[in-house]
Amino acid sequence: MKKNNQKLPSPSRGDRGGLRVGILGAAGYTGGELIRLLINHPQAEIVFANSESNAGNLVSDVHEGLMGETDLRFTSEMPFDQVDVVFFCFGHGKSEQFLKEHSIPANVKIIDLAQDFRIKGDHDYVYGLPEINKEEIQKAQHIANPGCFATCIQLALLPAANLNLLKEDVAVNAITGSTGAGQKPGATTHFSWRNNNLSIYKAFQHQHIAEIRQSLTQVQGYLDASIDFIPYRGDFARGIFCTAVIKTKAPAEDIIAAYKEFYQDAAFTHYSDKSIDLKQVVNTNKAVVHVDCFEGKILVTSAIDNLLKGAVGQAVQNMNLMFGIDETAGLCLKASAF
Repeated sequence: MKKNNQKLPSPSRGDRGGLRVGILGAAGYTGGELIRLLINHPQAEIVFANSESNAGNLVSDVHEGLMGETDLRFTSEMPFDQVDVVFFCFGHGKSEQFLKEHSIPANVKIIDLAQDFRIKGDHDYVYGLPEINKEEIQKAQHIANPGCFATCIQLALLPAANLNLLKEDVAVNAITGSTGAGQKPGATTHFSWRNNNLSIYKAFQHQHIAEIRQSLTQVQGYLDASIDFIPYRGDFARGIFCTAVIKTKAPAEDIIAAYKEFYQDAAFTHYSDKSIDLKQVVNTNKAVVHVDCFEGKILVTSAIDNLLKGAVGQAVQNMNLMFGIDETAGLCLKASAF
């Protein structure tokens, strides 16, 4: 294990003990948001926030919104024997490689925010979407946290799948904020390019389609229809707004009643009788869903915060479920709406 000269940080102000947490990849957008949630979680204590490039630096010097809230410092240490759960905030493809090179005690739970284990295969990771897998999450040792687009789109389509409505191709459009591309600057995240701009990328080929199809198949029992997903880059920082068109002749009242029933016990996903907007969910772990019915088709709209319900908020929700804590602990957040 690599050593450095700084001491592991004591619990941050706001930590109340209980669950001992480690964070890998703590310097990125998801790492910063996760720290923000955990220092205010009533039963969590951050034991280490790992970042090789920032070891020894104050977390608040990198995540400046945390100034005055924590004296936590980044570390290059990874004392897995001192934690109950570790969050992987890596880029896609890095989690599997990390586990090949490092040993984590069998009793330590893992919540992976990358896409490495989201598709069922030769592993024991449970897909962490509580709206359909709550019981499995509660018993899991390892969680594959869903993708941001995948979460928003699935929450729009799952009640329809439960009604066996996804028989024809589904047209999906979703727009995401620039934080969805990660913290590393790129040509399409540069302010002068992104501002007052709109663009499409990975049309019909986005990596989240596979996990979307997996969940819809789980609920409907089969899925022959195509999910024709077109992602958009938006000129805002955070949030995802999705529209999906489903062809069906089912009675409107039955569809709306089914959507309400599907989410009636969900902790954070809510059906709205009124049209929705993005500011209802930004800065929260909420998802909101609305259905408009037309002749022969329905329009489903859904919205989430890509960094919270689409990433670390859902990861903390999964942690709560795994350890038998109140599902909403640490996640009572105010939306950015007025």
